[in-house]
Amino acid sequence: MAKISNSTEPEENNFGFDMAPIGLVVTRERIVERCNRRFCEIFGYAAEELEGQLLSMLYPSNKEFLDIGKLGRAQMLTNGRYQDERIMKRANGELFWCRARGQSEDPKHPFTHCVWSFVDLSDSRPMVKLTRRERQVAMLLTQGLPTKAIAQDLALSPRTVEVYRAKLLQKFEAKNGFELMAKLSGMPV
Repeated sequence: MAKISNSTEPEENNFGFDMAPIGLVVTRERIVERCNRRFCEIFGYAAEELEGQLLSMLYPSNKEFLDIGKLGRAQMLTNGRYQDERIMKRANGELFWCRARGQSEDPKHPFTHCVWSFVDLSDSRPMVKLTRRERQVAMLLTQGLPTKAIAQDLALSPRTVEVYRAKLLQKFEAKNGFELMAKLSGMPV
């Protein structure tokens, strides 16, 4: 019977992380500690350019980095996990949709030490020029949140959220809310 090797060679131990088909990043207090090849490919940076840097460089704006951080922290305090679909920024400035999933080592201190996965959704998700607030509303819509919950999360009135939803309908050339959700989620219409 063949034995499974318990090699402690650093190169072999890192193989799964480095060769994963999705972008993986380990962070401490939202600072990149380590990232894999696919993560670098998605964002267009070399690992050396990312390691030691605050994740804010990957967001369309610092405000979005802070706002999504608040949402993520609140969710991670309950179970140590967070997930969303959001617009991020590549090294060349290009904006794109991606799916982000995170796991905290300690839910009581959500950002102390985390592992995150990122999947580029560019092939299935249209990229339309949006304002920061429209990106926030779109992100929360993809999570299936109703208007009142979006308003509460963004400290807006429900009427203001409806105005942003109407703008998204127009920008995505969607006839109704169902078609908008299909376009935001990358489903064929």
